[in-house]
Amino acid sequence: MEKPLSFIAVPVLAISASSLLSCTLKEEKRPMNILYIMSDDHSYQTISAYNDQLIKTPNIDRIAQEGARFTNSFVANSISGPSRACMLTGKHSHANGFTDNSSTFDGSQQTYPKLLQKAGYETAIIGKWHLTSAPTGFDYSEILVGQGDYYNAPFIKNGERIKSEGYVTDVITDKAIDWMENKRDKDKPFCLLLHHKAPHRTWMPDLQDLELFSDREFKLPDNFYDTYEGRQAAAEQEMSIIKDMDLVYDLKLADKENEIHSGALEQAGRNMYNLMTPEQRVAWDKHYDRVIADFKEANLSGKSLAEWKYRQYMRDYLRVIHSVDRNIGRVLQYLENAGLLENTMIVYTSDQGFYMGEHGWFDKRFMYEESFRTPLLIRLPGGKKGDIEQMVQNIDYGPTILDLAGVPVPSDMHGVSFLPLLRGEKVDNWRTALYYHFYEYPAEHAVKRHYGIRTERYKLIHFYNDIDSWELFDLQNDPSEMHNIYGQPGTEQLVAELKEKLVGLQKLYGDFNAMKYNN
Repeated sequence: MEKPLSFIAVPVLAISASSLLSCTLKEEKRPMNILYIMSDDHSYQTISAYNDQLIKTPNIDRIAQEGARFTNSFVANSISGPSRACMLTGKHSHANGFTDNSSTFDGSQQTYPKLLQKAGYETAIIGKWHLTSAPTGFDYSEILVGQGDYYNAPFIKNGERIKSEGYVTDVITDKAIDWMENKRDKDKPFCLLLHHKAPHRTWMPDLQDLELFSDREFKLPDNFYDTYEGRQAAAEQEMSIIKDMDLVYDLKLADKENEIHSGALEQAGRNMYNLMTPEQRVAWDKHYDRVIADFKEANLSGKSLAEWKYRQYMRDYLRVIHSVDRNIGRVLQYLENAGLLENTMIVYTSDQGFYMGEHGWFDKRFMYEESFRTPLLIRLPGGKKGDIEQMVQNIDYGPTILDLAGVPVPSDMHGVSFLPLLRGEKVDNWRTALYYHFYEYPAEHAVKRHYGIRTERYKLIHFYNDIDSWELFDLQNDPSEMHNIYGQPGTEQLVAELKEKLVGLQKLYGDFNAMKYNN
């Protein structure tokens, strides 16, 4: 006699359910891919997820909207090469050996990409490296030569120098998408470091963006004409828009008549123009010839010249950011189309912050907020959506990525994993203070050597070497850091407490050389 249909169907359904459960569990256990996108000198002030007054960045903002926005994200040493070394090693500069841009990175040391490789990840870096030595810990590398050029930049592909044609942000994005689609082993999880050159000085825009912001006026920062009272190191810097921003090199006034002369950087500015193809120059000249003619006719000086330089700087910088945002959109669209979006942690950050005219400056280096802070947006599938307010630092990136991959975090890394924060978990005893140390002096921009500590409310900085100057700021009452209250009556106990915490961090991280300058 035939069995009732129900007796036949139940085992089949049970097998199907078992298979589905097995597949689901396997998918859940698949290691998460990691896409770490880092721009160079991208200020948090020019990401609309943080501040929408200057520019709209819808594609970068998407990472924040679908993930987490870190509102207290900082670096350990605000200058390109050293910041990258901190990120790779999870250690402060004195411990990883790359203290300033004249250093050479020791590629034999432990880095988080090497540890991911050992755990079965395929690793790649595409774009800006800027650590002098050849990349190690990567299955694939295609890096810019040195700082890289905005147009037609040469690359070093797995040790071999190759040519490229086009705008560097587009080219790096093309290479990254090509690697993800065609060059990687798709049976392995991947970790791709996609490092843009932009918006590093000299802020050369993509040809298609040259007319953006041309009619836009920009309100001067309230402290654009800062007099640096009570801040000796700030007064002695050489990164002033008024005094140090070069008309030809920075602001593209390489006139064909050779009438505009700007000093030591002029020839370098003219050389950058010569790297473009004839076709690129035609489009470039169509825009900048008008800018040059208007500038000559205006015959500016004093405050009028200073404010013209600021406007021109802002227009070019924001044009470059517009290109970065467009290309982030291309990457996100690729991940979505390729079915990778829901199994990839996406990080967007910068190697440090940047001054957008605050204190009258461009560049970075100082422990003041605009350069010490850096944007950090992370989309973790299934993770927290919204703001994360705890203080994090770029020495934490490696430990966090290793933690996500299930790789033990080495005990000698200074950073800590903030993966629990990304998962929305409550974390007790999170750090309450950050340590910072900048070394590159004497050097370009003349920012003195300094180290310091930042708590939620206060910042204590010590400038040393050829100077012995302490600065103390109340960030709650003086967020622009205009009033150094070190030594003022009533601050004695606060200073003593901060110095004690500073020494504690120096001991914790082993920066014993810095301790000899404490007083």
